[in-house]
Amino acid sequence: MADDRNADVLRRIISYCYEIEEATARFGKDYTIFAQDSVYRNATALCVMQIGELTTHLTNDFKQTYTGMPWTQIKALRNVVAHSYGKIDVEGLWETITIDIPKLQYYCSDIIQHLDVLKQENSI
Repeated sequence: MADDRNADVLRRIISYCYEIEEATARFGKDYTIFAQDSVYRNATALCVMQIGELTTHLTNDFKQTYTGMPWTQIKALRNVVAHSYGKIDVEGLWETITIDIPKLQYYCSDIIQHLDVLKQENSI
């Protein structure tokens, strides 16, 4: 059951990664545009915040098993975004959405595939 719960959380994280991807496609993958457009920044910051919140729903066993992502730091970034009150580090957020989020998306997708294989093996 815990694997199902974790897989569900990972799927929700991936959906926010896709939303960030869609925002960069809509507004342009250009730092200058990002730095000047508060709507672009806020849209992606909300997704980053939601991703951070979702990491708190992953089980501790899961986080200890899948150590390829800094789960605690992802949660910490959520707190920074949530409590910065409009003073987000624009360069840091840009690096997060252009470098870290694609890695997170890939990592989560890979884990889901692994969990699906395990689930199939256990049902045989």
